[in-house]
Amino acid sequence: MQYREPGVLLWRGFTLQEFANQCFGNKLDYGKGRQMPIHYGSNRLNYFTVSSPIATQLPHAVGAAYSLKMDKKDACAITYFGDGGTSEGDFHAALNFAAVMEAPVIFFCRNNGWAISTPTSEQFRSDGAVIRGQAYGMRSIRVDGNDALAVYSAVHTAREMAIKEGRPILVEALTYRVGHHSTSDDSTKYRPVDEIEHWRTARDPISRYRKWVQGNGWWCDEDESELRNNVRQELLKAIQVAERMPKPPLAELFTDVYDEVPSNLREQERLLRDTIKKHPADYPADVHI
Repeated sequence: MQYREPGVLLWRGFTLQEFANQCFGNKLDYGKGRQMPIHYGSNRLNYFTVSSPIATQLPHAVGAAYSLKMDKKDACAITYFGDGGTSEGDFHAALNFAAVMEAPVIFFCRNNGWAISTPTSEQFRSDGAVIRGQAYGMRSIRVDGNDALAVYSAVHTAREMAIKEGRPILVEALTYRVGHHSTSDDSTKYRPVDEIEHWRTARDPISRYRKWVQGNGWWCDEDESELRNNVRQELLKAIQVAERMPKPPLAELFTDVYDEVPSNLREQERLLRDTIKKHPADYPADVHI
């Protein structure tokens, strides 16, 4: 997976409490506090733990999809990445791997025009990512990424193709990153403010979808206000619970890699415990030793 897809987890049933537990790295965090915040994972929901390095998740997804094919499962894998990820070697290796092995995997490229401060015009000379999928011999489609219904329709059809025909599909969603890349980024330094405002106001996908559901009589301002208030209260409660929850025990630093912990890791654990005993004030008190 990619670390900008919490919506996928929400749709599958990941709760706000589970999100908060992961961000605080408490004892209920499925990663046992060993991952960076927003690097979620869920065995229950078939969601691979997020990987930080750009595009490394793509070959992983192909491998998972090929295993589904070998086991004759009526399922496929999907992996998400940005336009910047298409410049990584893992992207090309994954597409070729998937095409040659005919793995049932959906590559979902979120082309928002910017890889931090690098525009797509400096990222590649091809016509986006969709043509690259075609070059590797797989069916590829470009869709308006700011149209929720178009994206749903494209992915729904891609899933049917991937499963029924046992083949990879590439979906390129054209969109725009209206926000800064991160809290340390000021995107107005490398792109015009009026461009950002145009996409924020005229092309906003949430506003477009809201107008559609309101036009069908399924939503109104009162419903939205109530939902926002309820979610805000639920989120604040989840944060408070997660914050009070104890951290995972120290021993979890050394588990879940080997069936039996090797001697070098046992030695590291012993040295760590000895160091904590000598300097207890330098280590968090809420970690069970």
